[in-house]
Amino acid sequence: MKIKLFLLLSLVLLNYSGYSQDKNFYIFLCFGQSNMEGNPRFEQQDTIADERFKVLQAVDCPERQRVKNTWYNAVPPLCRCNTGLSPADYFGKTMLARLPAKVKIGIINVSVAGSKIEIFDKDHHQIYLDTAPEWMKKMAAEYNGNPYARLVELAKLAQKAGVIKGILLHQGESNTNDTLWTQKVKGVYTNLLNDLKLKAKSVPLLAGEVVNADHGGVCASMNKIIAKLPEVIANAYVISSAGCASGKDRLHFTAEGCRKLGKRYGVKMLAILGHKVDEPE
Repeated sequence: MKIKLFLLLSLVLLNYSGYSQDKNFYIFLCFGQSNMEGNPRFEQQDTIADERFKVLQAVDCPERQRVKNTWYNAVPPLCRCNTGLSPADYFGKTMLARLPAKVKIGIINVSVAGSKIEIFDKDHHQIYLDTAPEWMKKMAAEYNGNPYARLVELAKLAQKAGVIKGILLHQGESNTNDTLWTQKVKGVYTNLLNDLKLKAKSVPLLAGEVVNADHGGVCASMNKIIAKLPEVIANAYVISSAGCASGKDRLHFTAEGCRKLGKRYGVKMLAILGHKVDEPE
């Protein structure tokens, strides 16, 4: 009996010592296409590091001395080696400015420029990739050819260090006028919750609008569909892109527009967590 009790206690202690989860380390999963990936070039003001703001590296970047599956200070690029400024950058900065000093923020960003939401379909992503252009296949290959699975893999690794508090999405340009988009997003969201053993009421989904009509957004009509997401996902919130400047292509946000959008993601998440903050301009 004593031997069995000793073995049981040893097993418990072994599991405990190998799982040092910090409840004050808030993890956020980010996915989407080029605007979430980071399109505009980042500037010096964007590269100020904060020890409380981390990114879990999704791919190897030897030129930046980063190794995949490793935590680093979150300075752009937060996605792959040569991507730009992402809303996730200023989402994290905005959160930290208003949270207690004991709280840290961790970002995981798995995004693919130009891709439809179908690339994150757990069961049918390969059907989409089979007909995708070679440059997109090359991007997906950096995630082992399965961006969804890579996001889950990184999230499970992150759960050993902290707690997943939310999911950030910026996608839709490539699904413009697709009335089934909200259902497709719900499918991805539900799979993430199930695969990571998360509860919907504890993990909100924040989805940003594409470049707004007030800046001549070529895909602005998609915002009417994005607006319906909370009707399909109870814990979903839409982040306005009104007033967020875009580049000449009217598809991608400028660095200034990206910062503003990222701050809005942050303010909304703070409100969800119960912090009263003023809405950014």
